[in-house]
Amino acid sequence: MEAENFQNYSLGEIYPNYSLDKEISNFIKLWISVFISLSYCNFTSKIVPKDLPRLLTFIPVISLFLYLPLNLHSMHLGGTTSFFIAWLSNFKILMLAFNKGPLSDPSLSLPQFLAVGCFPIKIQQNPTPKSPTTPNPSPQNAHKSLWNYAIKVLLVAAFVRIYNYSEHIHPKVVLVIYCFHIYLMLEIMFALVAAVARATVGSKLEPQFNEPYLSTSLQDFWGKRWNIMVTTILRPTVYDPALNISTRVLGRKWASLPASFATFMVSALMHELIFFYLGRQRPTGKITWFFILHGACLVVEIGVKKLLKRRWRLPPVVSRPLTVGFVVVTGFWLFLPELRRCRGFVRAFDEYMLLGAFVKEFVSGALIFRTDGGTQS
Repeated sequence: MEAENFQNYSLGEIYPNYSLDKEISNFIKLWISVFISLSYCNFTSKIVPKDLPRLLTFIPVISLFLYLPLNLHSMHLGGTTSFFIAWLSNFKILMLAFNKGPLSDPSLSLPQFLAVGCFPIKIQQNPTPKSPTTPNPSPQNAHKSLWNYAIKVLLVAAFVRIYNYSEHIHPKVVLVIYCFHIYLMLEIMFALVAAVARATVGSKLEPQFNEPYLSTSLQDFWGKRWNIMVTTILRPTVYDPALNISTRVLGRKWASLPASFATFMVSALMHELIFFYLGRQRPTGKITWFFILHGACLVVEIGVKKLLKRRWRLPPVVSRPLTVGFVVVTGFWLFLPELRRCRGFVRAFDEYMLLGAFVKEFVSGALIFRTDGGTQS
């Protein structure tokens, strides 16, 4: 696989009718539609009985949320929006239809309902007072410092600069940078969304990532560290129902194996949908095979742990590079080619350039205004 040349294309060449003004206009209109639709769901959930009657009233909203991302073409606005509403919001609305999930909490105000319904956030419950025997909070629930995010922003900025010289860097090194870039951008964007939501709803929010590069197993990576909000949504919508069914067939001990694999299959389908929104191209199935492979390996891992009854584990110094290495190598093989096929990195780079030009123009205008003001005074 060769490294991407970021100076060969632009968004205008990929989408001839693309314009930044039109994209922003569509983005604003889309989110106004989302807020109105979720307000409708909030109102109808209080007057329409749960289960089938409520589900029927939600179907128009679910269908709309599957259509709306087709109006956006940019990687950052379009990609995040499709993930937020076509996947997470729709799954939350489906749970609300059966009076389950985060939106079914009767204590939620309308702003809180909209924030939880729109974005990958979860309002943190009030913690119980800590007693001398209570262990320290898990790192998953610990909020990261601003320095943590500042360093990650600087790393992303450094990556963008490095891409200017990608043709002089070994392709494998560029691919490694791609992997870290994807993770850092996802975490930064989700942190920004959480910060805005926290300022709006006034509640503590749980973090979305827990340093996935420290994972000691696939179960640790997918279940506790990578995109925790997706795990939180897939558990009640896919894993728990599949677990109940498989328990009747296989018994409690082994029921988690098919339930875990079914969860990965649903995740594969949703990722294929997101990639369709990004590229508007016929799926090749590589994304599905990525999740099938990881789902199968995770099932084997869980099965081995059950057989050994957790009596033996690899030390973290060995399990961490094995786990992260497996994720990176399989990502190179099956995941990154799909991003390249829809020119994801090229488009993202072009968007960075547009943003940089906008910021530069804004700062220059502000300095000129300040200088003129000082002269006049």
